[in-house]
Amino acid sequence: MLFTAAQALTPAAAQQARYLDPEDIAQAQRENAQVIEELGGAEAGSRAAYVASVGHKVGAFSGIAYAGQVLHFTTLNSAVENAFSVPGGYVYVTRQLLGLMGDESQLAFALGHEVGHIAANHAHQREEMEREAEQEALPYIMMGQMIGGYASQIALRNLLAVKLQTLSFSREQEYEADTLGLRYMIAAGYDPAGAAQLLASLARETALEARVQGRANRQVPEWASTHPLSENRMQRALLEVRDTGRLGTGLHNRDAYLNEIEGITVDDDPAQGIIDGPVFTHPDLRIQFRVPTGYLMSNGTYAVTISGSAGKAQFSGGRYSGSLDNYIVKVLEQLTSGGAQLAVPRPVRTTVNGMAAEYTTARASTDSDQIDVSVMAYQWDPQHVYHFVMLTPAGTGMGPFGSMVQSLRKISPQEAAAIHPRVIHVVTVAPGDTVQSLASRMAYRDFKLDRFLTLNGITADTKLVPGQRLKLVIYGARHS
Repeated sequence: MLFTAAQALTPAAAQQARYLDPEDIAQAQRENAQVIEELGGAEAGSRAAYVASVGHKVGAFSGIAYAGQVLHFTTLNSAVENAFSVPGGYVYVTRQLLGLMGDESQLAFALGHEVGHIAANHAHQREEMEREAEQEALPYIMMGQMIGGYASQIALRNLLAVKLQTLSFSREQEYEADTLGLRYMIAAGYDPAGAAQLLASLARETALEARVQGRANRQVPEWASTHPLSENRMQRALLEVRDTGRLGTGLHNRDAYLNEIEGITVDDDPAQGIIDGPVFTHPDLRIQFRVPTGYLMSNGTYAVTISGSAGKAQFSGGRYSGSLDNYIVKVLEQLTSGGAQLAVPRPVRTTVNGMAAEYTTARASTDSDQIDVSVMAYQWDPQHVYHFVMLTPAGTGMGPFGSMVQSLRKISPQEAAAIHPRVIHVVTVAPGDTVQSLASRMAYRDFKLDRFLTLNGITADTKLVPGQRLKLVIYGARHS
């Protein structure tokens, strides 16, 4: 039945189907720039155009009226494997997910799945959940529950983050989007095997990340956070693919796809700072610090968030106006705006790695407990201040973050120049190459073989064939 339905879909028929709500379109247009800014910026050029062309190819069979005009596809400069859509016809896919995919059919399914959410009007079915999330956003943004509401720019920035986090769909909605994505990709001429292959790759990547996470010190919100990869969903998708009667037929366009992703950045973009084990380094700003053992980092557009068993912290910055005292007070005022008032002890002056610094700890009440809120601020240069905000159990002060606040330093120009992005490099298997020999070239210190296998969707006993094209992650050149 799936194949029959796919045959019935034509671009002409799609033009007679559902119209997107003009209010949704207007809102998506207004928020698009903010979404792009929040999530690392948008790619431009031939790769972005290629992704959009595949999106429009499957979107033509979506049943959305004038899909070629109302659907928009953006490639985000994000180190998170994800794709999502918003009401009004905007679909986003990250460069990290593109790096994981193996061919164009997988991209077609991912984009078709997101278009399916739009066509099925899933977003409006979850509006109540979004409204509840927005009402609760202020006490939960950035670092979880803190001390009442937050103010101005911090609240506005993170309200969007909370909204994006509510894009999680129900199991039934995910099933429906999978089915629609399959229909669209088959109608567009793709092999439905790409759907099962992509879901399997995402499952392997999620499992690998769970193994690596303790060493990599990274919190990665990935596809599974908004598109749950349950066993039932995986089995259902595989059965649907088989039931199409088209398994193994249709387009993959693997060579074209690999050509497009050659050189694409994976993992962190040095221009936004990189996480390497317990160390965060921003080569352009020449910032480096180390988090406590066992703590995880998440690198955002405006801040780095650190979390662990005994506390949470955030690293960010602002303008220096001549007084670290005043700066610390303003940070705390932003955190507590609309909530409890804090008695802020006078900041203590100190020096950290040659920089003037000040710190203080205040006691705050949450709905259920008391916590210590500490701020450590550093005069980085005559115009800029950087700071840590730390949340720990009452009475512990900076707690586990004592070594972290002492680790902040300015790296040398030579150290900054030595930092390079990781990029995808497509290689052609030569006689004598093995899985193990190619995996040894991966630009990682650990899990080289596991990463290589996951990246290429193969197993350790796969026999490579000369002429076969596979992906490596290597260190690339930085572009100004």
